[in-house]
Amino acid sequence: MKSDLLLWSLTGLLLFLNCNQVDNRQSNSVSENTTLYYNGDIITMEGEEPEYAEALVVQDSTIAFVGSLEQAKTEFNSYQEKDLQGKTLVPGFIDGHIHFSGLGAQALAANLLAEPDGKVNTVEDLIAEMQRWSSSNDREIFDGWIVGMGYDDAILGRHPNKDDLDQISQEIPVIVVHISGHFCTLNSKGLEVSGITAESQDPVGGVIRRVPGTREPDGTLDELAGIPLLFRLISPRTPEKIDLFMNAAQEMAISFGYTTAQEGRATGSHEALAQYAKSGKLKIDVPSYIDYSMPELMETEWYSNQYQNHYRIAGLKLTLDGSPQGRTAWRTEPYLIPPPGADESYQGYPAIPDDEQVQEIVDMAFTNDWQLLTHANGDAAIDQLIRSVASASASYGNDDRRTTLIHGQYIRYDQIDSLARYDIIPSLFPMHTFYWGDWHRQLIGDKKGSHISPIQTAHQKCGVVTSHTDAPVALPNLMMIMWTTVNRITRSGDVIAPEESLSPYDALRTITIWGAYQHFEENRKGSLVQGKLADLVVLSDNPVKIDPMQLKEIEVHETIKEGVSIYQL
Repeated sequence: MKSDLLLWSLTGLLLFLNCNQVDNRQSNSVSENTTLYYNGDIITMEGEEPEYAEALVVQDSTIAFVGSLEQAKTEFNSYQEKDLQGKTLVPGFIDGHIHFSGLGAQALAANLLAEPDGKVNTVEDLIAEMQRWSSSNDREIFDGWIVGMGYDDAILGRHPNKDDLDQISQEIPVIVVHISGHFCTLNSKGLEVSGITAESQDPVGGVIRRVPGTREPDGTLDELAGIPLLFRLISPRTPEKIDLFMNAAQEMAISFGYTTAQEGRATGSHEALAQYAKSGKLKIDVPSYIDYSMPELMETEWYSNQYQNHYRIAGLKLTLDGSPQGRTAWRTEPYLIPPPGADESYQGYPAIPDDEQVQEIVDMAFTNDWQLLTHANGDAAIDQLIRSVASASASYGNDDRRTTLIHGQYIRYDQIDSLARYDIIPSLFPMHTFYWGDWHRQLIGDKKGSHISPIQTAHQKCGVVTSHTDAPVALPNLMMIMWTTVNRITRSGDVIAPEESLSPYDALRTITIWGAYQHFEENRKGSLVQGKLADLVVLSDNPVKIDPMQLKEIEVHETIKEGVSIYQL
C-alpha cells in the first residue's frame, strides 16, 4: 500500500512539473496573432474631442483592447510588440467619395496633373509628357490608345484641342482626360475611330465642342459626349488587364492609408471588381455604388451589407450635373465667364433635364431601400435633388437612409437647411479651395466663390459630414484633403471663408468615423474600439497636434487591414 501511495505521489509530482513546464512555454512564447501597439499617439476617434490610449492590442482581425499599457500587459501575456516610436496610430481611412477602379488608370496613364501633384502647367508640358509616356509605355494597356489623365484647363488657360494632340501622333488615337473626369480631348485619329464628325449630334447631357464658325469637332468632348468613351478605355475587360489595373489601383490606395475605398460610380467596373474579388486579390474593402442606369445589378448576390472577399454593392449612384471648374455644373444664375461658344446667360446644364425621370430614379431607390449617392455641384442640381428626396420621403418614409450629396460645391446656405431636414449627408469637397479657389471666384464672383464647400456650416446643421478626394480627380491623398479642409488656402495664397474651416480633429473625423457612418459601417470601422476591425494607419505625425500648415507633409508609414500589414513606407 505504501509503495502504491509513493508511486502515485511521484506520478502526480511529475505531472505537476510537466504542466508547469507547458504553462511556462506558453507564457514565454510570442503569439503570432496578437500584437501590442504602444509608445505613440493612439487616437481613438471616439468623442467630440481627441481621446488617446496608451496601448492597443489586436488579436487576429479585430481590436481586442484599448487602454493603458500596464493593463494591456496584465491582460495579455503573449504578444508581439509594435513600438510606434512616437508615430501616430489612427483608424484606417474611409474616403467619402472615390472611384477606386479609376486609380488603376491614374497610375498607368501619363500624369497630366499640375503642381504639386504633377508637372503639367502648360499645353506644351502636356504634349511633352504625352510624348514621353508614349515612347516608354506599352499602348496596349489602353487598347492601343495613348492616354493621359488629369490636365487642368484652369492652369493651362484652355482645353487642349485636336491640333495640339496631333503633335503627339496623327496615326495613333490619343485621348487626354480633364482633371474633373467630365471632359476629354481627342486627336484627329481618335475622333475618326470614335466616329465623331461634323454630322454628329450632341447627346443629351453632353456637348461636342466645335471649331469656331463651323460644325467641325475641335476635339474636346463635354460630359456625356465623352464619358462613355472614356469609361470604355479605362475599364479593363480581360483577366490579365483586370489584374494589371486593379493591382495598380490597390497599391496606390493602400499607400495613402485606405482600408476602405469606395467605387463611386460603377458601370463596367463592377464586373472587373467582382472578378478581382473572386480571385481573392482584394486586400481592402470596396463598397460599390452602381450607376442608376444599371439597376439590375442591385438584384445580384453582390448587393449586401456584408462583404464577399472585400467587395459588395452598397447602393445606387445618381449624377445630376457636371463639373463646376469645368463650367458644366448646373446653376440658378449665369457664370460670369461662360465657356467658349456660350452666351452670357449660360448657367451650365442638367445631366437629366426631366424632373419626372429624376423622381422615378429616387423613388426606385427609396422603394427598394437602396442607399442613394447623388453627384450635384450646382445649386440648380441640388434643388433638383432636394425636390425629389422631399417627394420620395413623403411617399415612402425617410428613416436612416443616409442619402448622400456628393460634392455640392455651389450649395446655397438655405439648401444646407434642407439637407438637415431630409437627413441628407453632405459629402463636400474642400480640396477645391486650393486647387480651384481662385478660379471659382472668377467664375461665380468673389463672395460666392470664396464660400465653396461650406463644410463647417454643414457640420453645424447636419452633424455628420464627410470629405473626399474624388480620385482620380486628384491623387488619393487624404492628408492633402485634411490640409485643405482645415486651412482653405488657394493656390495664390489667399485664405477664403476661414469660418468654414474644420478643426484638425473634425477633419480627421470626416475620413474615419464619419466616413464609416456614411457607409453604414460605424459599428465595425472608423474608431479604435474593442471589437471593431483592426483597420489601422500609422502616420509620421499627429494631425491633431501638428502645425495645421504641415498637415499635407504627413506621411503614411504603414497600412494595416484586419490586423495584417499590407503596406509599409
